[in-house]
Amino acid sequence: MRYGWTTGACATAATTAAYTALLTGEFPDPVEILLPKGQTPSFALAQEDLTADHASAAVVKDAGDDPDVTHGALIRSTVRHGAPGTGVTFKAGPGVGTVTKPGLPLPVGEPAINPVPRRMMREHVERVAREHGGTGDVVVEISVDHGEELAKKTWNPRLGILGGLSILGTTGIVVPYSCSAWIDSIRRGIDVARAAGYTHVAGCTGSTSEKVAADLHGLPEDALLDMGDFAGAVLKYLKRHPVPRLTIAGGIGKLSKLADGHLDLHSGRSQVNHDFLASLIDDPDLAERVRTANTALGALQLCQEAGVPFGDLIAAKAKDTADAVLKGAPVEVDVIVIDRAGTIVGRA
Repeated sequence: MRYGWTTGACATAATTAAYTALLTGEFPDPVEILLPKGQTPSFALAQEDLTADHASAAVVKDAGDDPDVTHGALIRSTVRHGAPGTGVTFKAGPGVGTVTKPGLPLPVGEPAINPVPRRMMREHVERVAREHGGTGDVVVEISVDHGEELAKKTWNPRLGILGGLSILGTTGIVVPYSCSAWIDSIRRGIDVARAAGYTHVAGCTGSTSEKVAADLHGLPEDALLDMGDFAGAVLKYLKRHPVPRLTIAGGIGKLSKLADGHLDLHSGRSQVNHDFLASLIDDPDLAERVRTANTALGALQLCQEAGVPFGDLIAAKAKDTADAVLKGAPVEVDVIVIDRAGTIVGRA
């Protein structure tokens, strides 16, 4: 699959082009940059603007074949001369968020431009200054067209990044459909919850289970972790960075896989094991019917009709799996199993 470029790489390219134009009067197009691992991609400019006091350049983000919400977004950098000795100062323009909560790798009040993109932009500003006789003292304002709307589809509002998107990337390259991005968001969610002093977080497989956990325990939004299929990511990170209480909430299908010892609950990487489900049932006839049920939900319905607390059995086994991963970390775990309607059908 085709790789793409991070928002950080696009912002660096736009900044390089803008500062070059501010010093020389000409925009390099395409503009070449150096990525942290040595690659040297070139970026075409989508927009240019040069006045007496600033230069602005914009790049369209190409995320390759990754289903990235920022694919096609216009990343713009506006560069102005700064006061002598100030180096590179960053500002959040329209569509770029501002950090409002502790626990992220940036102080509260700073533009949501992550450390590696900041370093890349500083290095390229220094290079342009050396080549064209500049001081390197500049104010760099990064903006993203429609970034505030796009940010609603990300974790930013929950993490306390308000007003728009984050400028991200550690390598400059987007690997198609990278699970690491989701896992990194889970970790940052735990960091923010810990920094806020929360003693209880919930890892939820989807929006329905998230609502159930929030309503049941009165949890604020930034204590809710969009776990998705990555139960292992939540548990492994909490083992190293504990929070006193963890609620795991999800549908019967995904949590039956956690109960069976799987930490990645994606349908392409783990399957509901009906032999395992049947092993939880003492009655041989019911166990055989569970074994041949089409789905975990079907097995649940059979057990409900027979008065067997199947959901509680799944929850208890899922809790065993979680406790085994945490291995004595100071985290108390409870598990909530729901059906498709959001009804709680099991707890442990």
